Amino acid sequence: MNAPSAIAKLNVLVRSVTYLAKDIFSFEFVDPTGQALPGFTAGSHIDVHLPGGLIRQYSLCNDQDETHRYVVAVLREPNGRGGSMAMIEAVRPGTTVTISTPRSNFKLAPGAKRHVFLAGGIGITPIMSMIAAVQAQKQDFHLYYCSRSAERTAFLDVLNPLIAKGLATVHHDGGDPAKSLDLKSVLREQQPGSHLYYCGPNGMLNAAEAASEHWAEGTRHCERFSAGSAAALVPNESDRPFEITLAKTGKNFTVPADRSIVQVLKANGIIVDTSCEEGYCGTCMTRYLDGEPLHRDSVLDEEDREEFMMVCCSRAKSARITLDL
Repeated sequence: MNAPSAIAKLNVLVRSVTYLAKDIFSFEFVDPTGQALPGFTAGSHIDVHLPGGLIRQYSLCNDQDETHRYVVAVLREPNGRGGSMAMIEAVRPGTTVTISTPRSNFKLAPGAKRHVFLAGGIGITPIMSMIAAVQAQKQDFHLYYCSRSAERTAFLDVLNPLIAKGLATVHHDGGDPAKSLDLKSVLREQQPGSHLYYCGPNGMLNAAEAASEHWAEGTRHCERFSAGSAAALVPNESDRPFEITLAKTGKNFTVPADRSIVQVLKANGIIVDTSCEEGYCGTCMTRYLDGEPLHRDSVLDEEDREEFMMVCCSRAKSARITLDL
């Protein structure tokens, strides 16, 4: 059986696949009947269901005001987990794929007076959508975009006018960490009302967090493409068994100390969509109705955690937790 999900799915048509830079391609999805797609906000991402049962998350890089299409950009990673290769090698114009409706864990701060964007490599994708949004609102911003070389820099043609206006800085390090952008200098001073948004490889994100640790609470916003060093995701000896109840069927299961909720559900024929299984992608987000979760994700904010949990990694503080499944 398939468990109901908090995330709706839809079938879309691949209208185009475009070369953006070395090993980076964009994919344009539209409604097969020409209808408008569900709206999204800058910084949102979608799940893409790929051949072989893979599910991968890709940030939307187009303008949030475009209701007729979704655009994502994918970096070819031969040594990755297989998602990018499946996307680039198997998804062609004219084919239909299943995706999720957009959701966002990476949002523009509504009260910000200035936006500072920091992107590393393919981490530019959600920030392109954010830049379009702040430009439409005539808000102050600056982009720092780090890549290995000009040939590996996606969207450079779009960004060149911003570079000419002094609104964007593109830094090439040639793959040499010693030549990385000086983040301590860039982030040394926080202008009043400024918010920082950063996305890219874990090494860069960790460096950005360290360089901006003096920024005011609530003014730093990060999206990771992997769990990184999030210690909360590491099982520990204090984990203990707990019970789960499925509200829609009344079924009860025990989750042992060494297994996840998802693993127990799948072992009992209940399929929940998953991708990262480390708490950073949001695919397995599930509503709980009773009990107290032990949250171990790096996605949900405090408000979301009052209603949802990530069943791939989170556990229960209470003896029992009831899921809306």
